[in-house]
Amino acid sequence: MLQNPERYTITAALPYTNGPIHIGHLAGVYVPADIYSRYLRLQGRDVLFVCGSDEHGVAISMKAKKEGITPQEVIDKYDGIIRKSFSDFGIAFDNYSRTSAKIHHETASEFFKKLYEKGDFIEEVTEQLYDAKADQFLADRFVIGTCPKCGNEEAYGDQCEKCGSTLNATDLINPKSTITGETPILKSTKHWFLPLDRYDAFLREWILEGHKNDWKPNVYGQVKSWIDGGLEPRAVTRDLDWGIDVPVEGAEGKKLYVWFDAPIGYISSTKEWAAREGKDWTPYWKDEKTKLVHFIGKDNIVFHCVIFPAMLKAEGSYILPDNVPANEFLNLEGNKLSTSKNWAVWLHEYLEEFPNQQDVLRYALTSNAPETKDNDFTWKDFQARNNNELVAIFGNFINRVVVLTNKYYNGIVPTPNELSEVDEQTLAELQAYPAVISSSLERYRFREALGEMMNAARLGNKYLADEEPWKVIKDNPERVQTQMYVALQIAAALSSLCEPFLPFTATKLTRILKIEDKLDWSTITETSDLMPAGHQIGEAELLFSKIEDEEIQKQIDKLEATKTANIAENKKAEPQKDLIQFEDFAKMDLRVGTILEAEKMPKANKLLILKVDTGIDVRTIVSGIAESFKPEDIIGKRVTVLVNLAPRALRGVESQGMILMTNNAEGKLVFVNPDTEGVGNGETIN
Repeated sequence: MLQNPERYTITAALPYTNGPIHIGHLAGVYVPADIYSRYLRLQGRDVLFVCGSDEHGVAISMKAKKEGITPQEVIDKYDGIIRKSFSDFGIAFDNYSRTSAKIHHETASEFFKKLYEKGDFIEEVTEQLYDAKADQFLADRFVIGTCPKCGNEEAYGDQCEKCGSTLNATDLINPKSTITGETPILKSTKHWFLPLDRYDAFLREWILEGHKNDWKPNVYGQVKSWIDGGLEPRAVTRDLDWGIDVPVEGAEGKKLYVWFDAPIGYISSTKEWAAREGKDWTPYWKDEKTKLVHFIGKDNIVFHCVIFPAMLKAEGSYILPDNVPANEFLNLEGNKLSTSKNWAVWLHEYLEEFPNQQDVLRYALTSNAPETKDNDFTWKDFQARNNNELVAIFGNFINRVVVLTNKYYNGIVPTPNELSEVDEQTLAELQAYPAVISSSLERYRFREALGEMMNAARLGNKYLADEEPWKVIKDNPERVQTQMYVALQIAAALSSLCEPFLPFTATKLTRILKIEDKLDWSTITETSDLMPAGHQIGEAELLFSKIEDEEIQKQIDKLEATKTANIAENKKAEPQKDLIQFEDFAKMDLRVGTILEAEKMPKANKLLILKVDTGIDVRTIVSGIAESFKPEDIIGKRVTVLVNLAPRALRGVESQGMILMTNNAEGKLVFVNPDTEGVGNGETIN
């Protein structure tokens, strides 16, 4: 671990421009990276925070094919949505680039050529899957088949998302092309490989020995497992029609593999920033006094902790990451987030549906951050975090302080009298919070750090609740001057302590308190006179507002609609039964009928006893539909009845027929009935 770095280079995983940003991306990568960057800036550190759109690779091509547009149209569409979402949400990048930019193509090409000229690649002709009908080699994500490890029939050519195994497309059992559905053939093609096995000793020393005490256990464990499993050469080129051309002779029609070019996007984004700001980019990537930190999700651990460092080591002039504090996955309402299935809370939609509540989502995601294990986001928890914590604790304290200061002193900070032991103890506790929060943030424990910041708000709430200035003012106004002075110091400290976590709240609070210069955390530690007597504050405003049940139910209903749509889209029809002859069908007597009476079968959860007018008679039919319908709701219902089914006794009641039913997209029973008016009971169905 680098001690006392001169500068920080912070990267956040480049989002694929094949879809918008959702809460899983935010919780796993962008919110913690933004908290860390904002915290360091508050400490006066030299910080560069870069990111950019990842615009190459198969995901883009797949999206283009699905939407019937060009890859360029895909990346332009989603780059615009992503940029605006990040900006509106307050993710404070110093530079947000895109890998389709000229500077990135140049940087990635130069990086490849340097390794190529040094002889760091292996050139091999291998057999890869080829779709003869589409006349193209199949990139990993264009192949689907059965995983050889767990038997999942929908594994991709690079990874099984069910068991997490890393695969080669040729490992799949019964592979199919996702383009045409055809079974691919093997065809020879030439590619360049990075021999990861050459870097085994380096990686073991650098990570397994050097970082066993400071990297997160989930990161270290995954890397160790990968290295211990045996490193093999990894292809850095692909047969694709979208991406960066491989810049050597004999590589026509081939592109740099996206995992090779994407992390170089951090470097090209830095170059873009430096050119705009008139700075030198090299110290941020090539000075040993720079601390490089990658914020990523757990699906990117191997790329950032094994492959990219091996690339940097091979190149020779770059620093290596000091830490890669990857998070686990965030689930949604008990199910895995899925872009393709629309099972997500999209950031751009949240910003429209919850205007001016960016910090509520930041708070909820940080409070429930999947730092050491997968966690679950629920809308009920989101509501509770806002109403019971932000509103009831933080917002309540600030509102009380500002309202009372305006009521008693016309908004002017009062001059304190002699401090009591409680006052001194409270201010001493307040002075300790910057160091406590810093300690958590320096160890990438963002959930813990947020909790400590909220404890500072709890300190203020408890102080006011215990001191009760609204009661003391009647008999001892001099004491209230001191009480309100102490409470105002806590409010002032919170305006700075909350900034990394709740930047919009910090801005609003500094405006309410009329604090012109942002308070340095060292000032909070060193002095208790953060807002001097005589300072004029503004009028009270609510920092947070209560979120009502109706707003939450609307979001839950939205997800339920998505679930229903997914079931309908993915539902597979039952296979056809054995062939029958017309005479077999003609034996069935199907009639239109009407349900006249309905009651539950005693001591049976599933059965209803129905009286049905079949047009030829009124008969009793016992039907197993009680879990789907209330008796009173189906009286008068038109139904289709099989009337010549042999009678059968069910719990002592003879059933003389069968009602025809099917299932809808939600799996609920639905009557198969005539929908045309004027069809009478007893009409036959042929």
